[in-house]
Amino acid sequence: MPAIELHSVTKRYERPGLFGGRSVTALHDLDLTVRSGEIFGFLGPNGAGKSTTIDILLDYAAPTEGMVRVLGQNISSESTAIRDRIGVLPDGYGPISERTGREHVQFAIEAKDADDDPDDLLERVGMRGPDAYPVEQYSKGMAQRLMLAMALVGEPELLILDEPSTGLDPNGARTMRRIVREENARGATVFFSSHIMEQVEAVCDRVAILDGGELVAVDTIDALRESVGTTATVTVDLSSVPTSAVDHVRSLEGVSGVKTNGTTVAVACENAAKASVVAAFHDSAADVLDVTTSETSLEELFESYTRGVAQ
Repeated sequence: MPAIELHSVTKRYERPGLFGGRSVTALHDLDLTVRSGEIFGFLGPNGAGKSTTIDILLDYAAPTEGMVRVLGQNISSESTAIRDRIGVLPDGYGPISERTGREHVQFAIEAKDADDDPDDLLERVGMRGPDAYPVEQYSKGMAQRLMLAMALVGEPELLILDEPSTGLDPNGARTMRRIVREENARGATVFFSSHIMEQVEAVCDRVAILDGGELVAVDTIDALRESVGTTATVTVDLSSVPTSAVDHVRSLEGVSGVKTNGTTVAVACENAAKASVVAAFHDSAADVLDVTTSETSLEELFESYTRGVAQ
């Protein structure tokens, strides 16, 4: 059973105006399936429709057309039952100043009728001594940690994390990634929306890219690289640079450029050509001292899809 299913989902907003107003389409005919047990990244530029999609998944907004199922249940008729089975870290929401951090977590435990220990959850997200600070004095990072602790209450089957790294320092970001992996290992599905590409690439099994309210790509990051014909860079450190070997590498299929700097050679090539490039230098008269490769980043892939390069 998929964790999330959206079929032909369209969301239009009616904007009133002096001359009859206008209709704005935030999502258009969106089909998306998130498999049970995967960590799924959800990407898109500002205004792409990510927040609208999450609002629909949580029944904060109703689709104009289409069907939405979460954990096998129809969100329009079973939203209360679904919320008992999911954990949410929303973007743009923070703690209420009248309560301490511990009271926030305790409230979430009682609301779900769970038996979690609030101190254990706070310790898990790195919030030691939460009652020592009034909540209104929390930094953005502290508030994010607290909201993550609340999302973990009741061992949810599905975690929906909207920009979970916002305000986190590097230690906080590492903690968040560790918790995502731990929850997934426990069996939870994680739906992970973020604009920080490194975070997504570090934890996600598959990613979806939304642009202009339409889905432009869904796949593993490696498959997306292959589909847009992206290149890798192979950097080879040699004892010397044989001209014949460099000329041979330039002639290889899939190689788009070769640069030398002293005894270092950098080769831009298709992913499929990397092995041939390395083999060519190993077969040359020079000693190969070191080889490193770098692939197209997720950020570069994102730009390719959202700028229409991959169409």
